[in-house]
Amino acid sequence: MSIFSGIWIPLITPFADGAVDHAALRALVRRYGDAGVAGIVALGTTGEPAALDDAEQDAVIATILEAAGAGRGGTSEPGAPLPVVVGVSGNYTASMRERIQQLNALPIAGVLMAAPYYVRPSQAGIVTHFMTLADASEKPVVLYDIPYRTGVRLELDTLLTLAAHPRIQAVKDCAGSLDTTLALIRDGRLQVLTGEDMQIFNTLCLGGSGAIAASAHVRTEQFVALYRALAAGALQEGRRIFHTLVPLIHALFAEPNPAPVKAWLASQGLIRDELRLPMTRASTTLAERLAAWERD
Repeated sequence: MSIFSGIWIPLITPFADGAVDHAALRALVRRYGDAGVAGIVALGTTGEPAALDDAEQDAVIATILEAAGAGRGGTSEPGAPLPVVVGVSGNYTASMRERIQQLNALPIAGVLMAAPYYVRPSQAGIVTHFMTLADASEKPVVLYDIPYRTGVRLELDTLLTLAAHPRIQAVKDCAGSLDTTLALIRDGRLQVLTGEDMQIFNTLCLGGSGAIAASAHVRTEQFVALYRALAAGALQEGRRIFHTLVPLIHALFAEPNPAPVKAWLASQGLIRDELRLPMTRASTTLAERLAAWERD
């Protein structure tokens, strides 16, 4: 089984009085490892990396790797570390290359890289960008296709070209194109992890390998059970589990991520309900809705 399968948590970054709360971060990693997730994504969009300086990002990675070392993930061998993928973002290839070279020294499972945001390069520029970064990486690469954040999508021909690189092994699929998703799955060279939580059931049924799901911060065991049911061919059981999760997924994306997730975690006493501007806390109405929903 590929390492890039199952349910992955794009971990939030907890804050306390404005600083990173490393005790809470460490506890979250262990919580999700115990719940059977396949791995952790550090410094993905949900982790608010744009609001962390370089030293804070390095400290977050170190804490996550330390906490993941006990190896309780659903696809890890007993005693093996829970896999950690690190997000790397930017729109200047040279600086991203330097960052990837720094990450080469760490015991991470891979790097997650989106297309350069804001500058909207050509598809040829995107191919050269990712090939340059993959050449620099000693770790597997997960492409991140999320055009509503970057301003440019990875066209199917681009993805298939990039799939030829030996270190480009998976894609976090947020493009919203069924044709592209199915074509990548049928091609078979890239593991397809959906990043759209409402598409988890569809993607897994089509033959995708898993999900990087912010919603899985909540009721994690059910998301893991959904994956395991569908991987075992238990379609009716998988459908039943997914239908119970749909209202939760809708609620957790009713306002900008990760505010709803943080509100729920705070209501459970796991973190403080803090974000850094320009992100703001979930509205009182939504926070109360999530707390009531969880009680039910």
